[in-house]
Amino acid sequence: MKKLTTLFSLLCLTLALTVPASALEYNIDGPGDPEYGTSTSVEPVVTADRGEMLNVDVSKNAALIPPTFGSPSAYTLNTGTPLTPNLAPGYMMGEGAIINGSAGITVAPPDFGSITFGGTSTGGTTTTPGTSTPSTGYTEVTSDLYYSGGYLATLKIPSLNVNVKVYEGTTSTILAKGAGHFEDTSIWDGNCAIAGHNRGANCYFGDIHNLNVGDTITLTTRLGTRTYAVTSVNKISETDNSLLAPTAENCVTLFTCVRNQSAYRWAVRAVEV
Repeated sequence: MKKLTTLFSLLCLTLALTVPASALEYNIDGPGDPEYGTSTSVEPVVTADRGEMLNVDVSKNAALIPPTFGSPSAYTLNTGTPLTPNLAPGYMMGEGAIINGSAGITVAPPDFGSITFGGTSTGGTTTTPGTSTPSTGYTEVTSDLYYSGGYLATLKIPSLNVNVKVYEGTTSTILAKGAGHFEDTSIWDGNCAIAGHNRGANCYFGDIHNLNVGDTITLTTRLGTRTYAVTSVNKISETDNSLLAPTAENCVTLFTCVRNQSAYRWAVRAVEV
């Protein structure tokens, strides 16, 4: 009986192991076609302002430091000094740029094609031959214009508390003594161009970029004393010599380096009042 039971058990186990196994079948459909828009040759760009400022640089390169509180343009939009002047778009081209909250009155550089250099000199004013209309003013530096101390003029900027002697030339040796007169420019009539250091012991021009339109400058020479009013303060390339050109009106043009930016210069133009 025991053998019979064992045999029956083995038979049942064998039958259980011979039952064919079957797996469930799955049917997975692939994704449908993506819902893409119709292709075009020009991709429209949609901005938050609905395209009102297309192609306008609104990055930090165009950021402005606000004008001084209480200045004439303190509440005027888009005025101030560029946060990064060397990156500001178009800033180098801005004649009469708004500096320190003062609206620049542009004194445009002369058109070299219209300047007459071969006229006759009449007391420092160049007159075009055959006409009585003065084109440019120019006073040459002569030995009788020097003071006993070897300088040509005294320049004063009251708003900056500047009082400096002006010597002939713009070499490092000259600028170590005071301000320097550009040798190819006029010393009296027309455009008198003067350079000075912006740092160090003789940093007489270190703050000229802070001048505002209307600030006065006086120049005293052997020929007299003239007062000028600032009309523009601009940051220019070191290779830009346009503001050294002769002018019909009497003016002084001051130049100095821009701190930590050797490729640029500050240029201040002031016209006789």
